[in-house]
Amino acid sequence: MVLEIFLLILGLVLLIYGADKLVEGASSVAAKLGVSAFIIGLTVVAFGTSMPEMVVNIIASFSGNSGLAIGNVIGSNTINIFVVVGITAIIRPIRVLSSTIRIEIPYSLLAAVVLFFLANDMLIDGAEASILSRVDGLILVTFLGLFLYYTYYSAKSDKYAPVTQVKERKNYISLLMIAGGILGLYFGGKLIVDSATEIARSLGVSDAIIGLTVVAVGTSLPELVTSVVAAYKGNADIAIGNVLGSNIFNIFMVLGISSVIRPLPFYPAANIDIMVAGLASILLFAFALFGKGQKISRIEGSIFVIIYLAYLVYLMISV
Repeated sequence: MVLEIFLLILGLVLLIYGADKLVEGASSVAAKLGVSAFIIGLTVVAFGTSMPEMVVNIIASFSGNSGLAIGNVIGSNTINIFVVVGITAIIRPIRVLSSTIRIEIPYSLLAAVVLFFLANDMLIDGAEASILSRVDGLILVTFLGLFLYYTYYSAKSDKYAPVTQVKERKNYISLLMIAGGILGLYFGGKLIVDSATEIARSLGVSDAIIGLTVVAVGTSLPELVTSVVAAYKGNADIAIGNVLGSNIFNIFMVLGISSVIRPLPFYPAANIDIMVAGLASILLFAFALFGKGQKISRIEGSIFVIIYLAYLVYLMISV
């Protein structure tokens, strides 16, 4: 058990470090090829922040651990709002833009709703089993394309849109960073899946529970660190965009591509977890819309954290 825990932590470190170096290297190459900083932010950086979940899911799906794959995404989305936004708001209240309330938050909720309907074949169609099929995966990826289309044109028309700063490096350094990042992602993801599976078996809990908790927390660390550091520097506003973008990519891209590669069996017990993820988006919308000055206050941030702790208790009781 001690060895498996050590390997799990090592895997998380390799995964996060690999994603960071891959994004840096790829951004540098793109900048040298004349790609604008905005496009780099929309594509390379956005995809890079979801790479930990993506790699874990692909390896888990090929290993037949669909519970871990789906639990990882749902758990990450829940943690992103309840924990990442909650802790960030406790450090410094978060201002929410009107466009975020109108578009990004509802789209994050839409992702959970679409996943619920696509995954529940037994409940909706009366099928013998529920599965995220390749067709379902293509539907999810299509929704991602629509979101990217909206993001590109809305940001392009906004002269005040933030621009990603890209540091250009020598070509060989960039290529080494890309290669090292890919290796870190692969070996880190494999260590996480293998060790998490062994831990689950040792404790007598399901792969889904491990995915919803330990693995989800690990793959959400980049968002947590980014948001907390931003809050300390007085830029807590970026936390909402960071979290919502990650949540949308997690469902539409990570689960979409994962199920296209290999269909993922879906277990009805996961519906509660999807509902909790949806509830997180609904509460975020309500707090942002009705809160004073369109802000997530320290009290509301505390409520988020308390709800997540209660959810953890539920998961432990349901084992």
